[in-house]
Amino acid sequence: MKILRCLLIIALTFNNVKGQSNQECLNNLSIFAESAKIKNYDAAYDTWLLVLNECPKLNLAIYTYGEKILKHKIKNSSGDIRSTFKKDLISLYDKWVLNIPSRKGVSRVGNILSTKAQALIDYKMADDATIYSVFDEAYKKDAASFTNPKGLYNYFDTLYKQYKSSGSSVSTEHLFNMYEEISEKFEYESTSLAKKLDKILIKEDNGEPLTKREVKNKRVYDVNSRAIGIFLSNLDAIIAIEAKCENLIPLYQRNFDENKNDPIWLKRAASRMDSKECSDDPLFVTLVEALHSLEPSADSAYYLGLLNDKRGNSSEALNYYEESISLETDQYKKAKILYKIAVKFKKSGRKQSARRYAQKALRNQPSMGRAHLLIASLYASSANDCGDSQFNKRAIYWLAADIAKKAGRVDASIKKLANKTADSYMGRAPSKTDIFSEANEGAKITFDCWVGASVTVPKL
Repeated sequence: MKILRCLLIIALTFNNVKGQSNQECLNNLSIFAESAKIKNYDAAYDTWLLVLNECPKLNLAIYTYGEKILKHKIKNSSGDIRSTFKKDLISLYDKWVLNIPSRKGVSRVGNILSTKAQALIDYKMADDATIYSVFDEAYKKDAASFTNPKGLYNYFDTLYKQYKSSGSSVSTEHLFNMYEEISEKFEYESTSLAKKLDKILIKEDNGEPLTKREVKNKRVYDVNSRAIGIFLSNLDAIIAIEAKCENLIPLYQRNFDENKNDPIWLKRAASRMDSKECSDDPLFVTLVEALHSLEPSADSAYYLGLLNDKRGNSSEALNYYEESISLETDQYKKAKILYKIAVKFKKSGRKQSARRYAQKALRNQPSMGRAHLLIASLYASSANDCGDSQFNKRAIYWLAADIAKKAGRVDASIKKLANKTADSYMGRAPSKTDIFSEANEGAKITFDCWVGASVTVPKL
């Protein structure tokens, strides 16, 4: 009984001490958080450090504010002290993963580790191989929360730097595979944003007022979309150096037998050859036919359409294009296929068909600015075919400019390009002097050619 009584006393004492400790941590949490909220990070530091060391699982604020506190310390220190704070920051991310790896039941490990890798870059604390390994860990453990466009780009960039270094063990095949993985991740994140943005765009098009939250969200979506556009473009620029037909064809020929029953590999290989204009090679036919026989899909049907287009079998090509569209059930993937078909029709000079498929793409994804730009370019290229006078022919550039501007409004990722394109079209449209000479300000000009639209001459 004495032993039992002693154990009970010890347990009660421990729980009392623990309770006091937790209460003290809560008090200190409140103290440092109040300072951190007003960005007085120096005042917050000591108390924050106490909570981190004594109660690391207490609250997410330990890590979100801790990151800001340490970055402030790094910025405002030098020498050995600065180095210590940098190491503390990297250690903080490890503690974050260990103690509070999720938020509201959803893992944030990918986000935390990729942020750690980015910090290693920002503060020049590790070599490319080490940084890549942290990014790789983030992606493999929790790709769902690894969404930062800059981080995804640097994930590939650190691999590419290793690939280009002397005595590299990174193979060309691995480089291409990683590119496909990461570019698909970019596409996934882009589509996720588009789904959210399209709801707002549809509401705007219907003339419905947006809530304050929707206005705020639209700004956030635009910023993120623009970031995705920039870093995906940078990613493509890197691979463009290596992904040339003379590199791709031997690689895929060498690995075909091993992967001929792998639909993912076949799809990626066909996609890469198509995007790099390598589709004239017999290997492309082999890849497409193998893909379609193994797993008929929207992608394989599209490529068969492409092959028939190249062979001059227009009607057969159209059948395969339509099959591709019917096989795809996801409206955003369908939009991408429709857009690709529109591009192919544009290249072959079939303007009406190109516009029709671009419009279909927009019905599935209203935020696809590229489709608007394509339509604008179709109109601009028809200036000599639409109009009975020089003035009326050039008037079509107003129509093209309006559509190009709309591309930028609905898709922030191409806003800079859209505005530049619109300015270019406006520069080719009739000037104020031309309008004055014609004395037709406010007049309506109808294009009776394939365009079948009209514009109103601007007022002076």
